[in-house]
Formats: sequence, C-alpha cells, structure tokens
Amino acid sequence: MGGLFVRKVGGAASMAVQFQKLMPMLVHPWDARWKRGHFRPFLFTAVISNIVLSLFYAMYLPDLAAAGADGLANTFMAVLCIESMVILSYLYSSRKVTGGPAVAMTDGKNPSSLPSRIVCRTVLVCTGAVSLIAGRDLFFPGKIISFVPRDDIYLEWTNAFFHSPPEGTMESEENGMMTELFVGDKFLSQFMALNLLLLSLFKLVSGFAIRYGSDGSGLVKARMMWRTLFFGNFMVVIMIRLFASAAVSASLDLRWHIMTLGYETLIFGAYSFL
Repeated sequence: MGGLFVRKVGGAASMAVQFQKLMPMLVHPWDARWKRGHFRPFLFTAVISNIVLSLFYAMYLPDLAAAGADGLANTFMAVLCIESMVILSYLYSSRKVTGGPAVAMTDGKNPSSLPSRIVCRTVLVCTGAVSLIAGRDLFFPGKIISFVPRDDIYLEWTNAFFHSPPEGTMESEENGMMTELFVGDKFLSQFMALNLLLLSLFKLVSGFAIRYGSDGSGLVKARMMWRTLFFGNFMVVIMIRLFASAAVSASLDLRWHIMTLGYETLIFGAYSFL
C-alpha cells in the first residue's frame, strides 16, 4: 500500500507542477497583461522546473535503458527542452516591460512590499515542513529524521527501507543485498519528492520573489500563481486523504500532513479568488 501511495501522490504532484505552466496560459485574471510582464515570474519558474525534471530523467536514464523503458523518458526530456527554449525565447524577446499607471498605496504598502504577508508566512511554515520531508526523500532517501514524529514508520510504509536502508541498521542487513531490485521504487519515491519540491518552488516564488510594484502589478502576478497553486494543492491533498485510512493501519497518522496542506490550500484560495 505504501508503494501505491508513492505512485499516486507522485502522480498528483507531477500533474500539479505541469498545471502551474498550463492554467495561467488558459485561465488568467482579467487584468493580467503580457506586455506588463505579469506572466514572467511563473514562466521563469517553469523553465527551472523543466531543467530540473530533465536532469532527473537523465540521471536515471541508464537504469531505464536497462529495463527498456528509456523511450518515454527521452521523449519527456525532448519535450521539456523544447518547451524551455520556446519560453526562454519569449522571455528574451519581451524583456522590455511597460509598467502601468501608479496606484495609491494602502495598508502600509510600498513598491517593495510583498503581495501578502499572510500568504508568505503560511508558505514559509507549511511549505517549509513539506520541503523538509521531500528534500530528505530526494537527496537522502532512507535517512531517519529524529525530531520528526513517526518518521521511521513513514519510511517503512513507503518502502524506503527496501531501496535505501540506513547503514548499520537491521534493515540494511536484511535488505542490503536486494536494493538494486527496488530501483524502480527508489525512482518513484524520488520522483514524488522532486515534484513536491518543484511545487514548493512555485509557492516560494509567488510569496517571496514578487514585489507589489508602483502599479500594483505584483498582486496580479501573485494571484495568477496562487489560483493555480490552489488547484494543484487540492489535488495533492485529495490524494493523500484517500490513503489516510490505510496509513492508520500501519500506525502512521497522515492527519497532520492533510491539515498542513489543507490550510495552505485554503489561504491560496481565499487570497486569489476573494
């Protein structure tokens, strides 16, 4: 069941990341303007995401080729590279941005202010917690974080002790000789972690890299990303919720994960649609 959890949540996170690039193009706020640079923050972030995903596929390409599954990975890398080149071409050709008319500053705002301090604090706390776990799963799979409650149960449930057993442990003695047989599980675990981190990157950019601006354009840019993040977060929350009962049977409580992401989703929805 833990392996299925990794596949489904990883798939939802991957869809959420791709959603960040697609939805602003199709459905954006009525006051969003290409000539004023409102689309540039999420486009820059999309290019970074594409490059990172391509490098991840390239890292696993030998293992995928050994299993005869490298064709789809090569296609993904080619598509991501072409998309990145198109976006970079647009960003370079449209680097001259025309600002809108100055707006009155209210609520203590100034051109260098953040679009919303509440959203920033929420992202810092909630995304920080998610990034901690996802970063460990990506860069140090199988390593137990001692101050995280029930982290060893989480790693056992997600099969991390099979593909990356910690050295000097009982799991390493039992599974150390079979780790190569679980390279697919490791790929899926790191793929889930990478997409959760890329989703966190979009959140951090929307909260901290955008400034209000003298024409108030920062709020338009941020809301554009918050709307998409609302739907992306919602998909991940629903998928984790589906496995909550199964996790309880393994003594793993996912309620804190759901509440953390659920609250962040609520904040994105409130500040992007209201």
